[in-house]
Amino acid sequence: MNKKWMIWMIAFGVVLLSLAVLAACSSTKTATPAESAAGEECTEIPKPDNAGAVGAAVGLTGDATAGATIFADKCAVCHGDQGKGGVANPGAEEPTVPELNPIDACMKNADAKTYATNIDLFIEWGTQLEGATKNMPAFGQQAVLTQQQIADVIAYVISLNK
Repeated sequence: MNKKWMIWMIAFGVVLLSLAVLAACSSTKTATPAESAAGEECTEIPKPDNAGAVGAAVGLTGDATAGATIFADKCAVCHGDQGKGGVANPGAEEPTVPELNPIDACMKNADAKTYATNIDLFIEWGTQLEGATKNMPAFGQQAVLTQQQIADVIAYVISLNK
């Protein structure tokens, strides 16, 4: 075999090997199902049917004590005292309004901001379930609650689930 030909083959092999290494290093990690804070595998994190952007409340520090008062006034009528649930919702796929104590395990997250975001989307945008007699108002988008009040309710709901 010609020496020149051999050098070209080695160079070509080095280039191919380099490209393979670069491709392996730059590949995006395959998405895996999320895990709840309890380590349970979650195939889908609950989201409101009409969710938009996260509200500013996620960047604020909430006061769970103030949130308890707001929750009692605005949320307990549907989610029950201390979020224990059990409130009927005729016409909805689920027969009762979701409880928040305990909250759906897939809403929880070890990262505090992600956990707050999961709750914020529902408070901010509400949810409209087909056939349900009780739908959650968009407390943030309708300016029923300020962003600080939403942060307080988020802190309260999280405190119920510790």
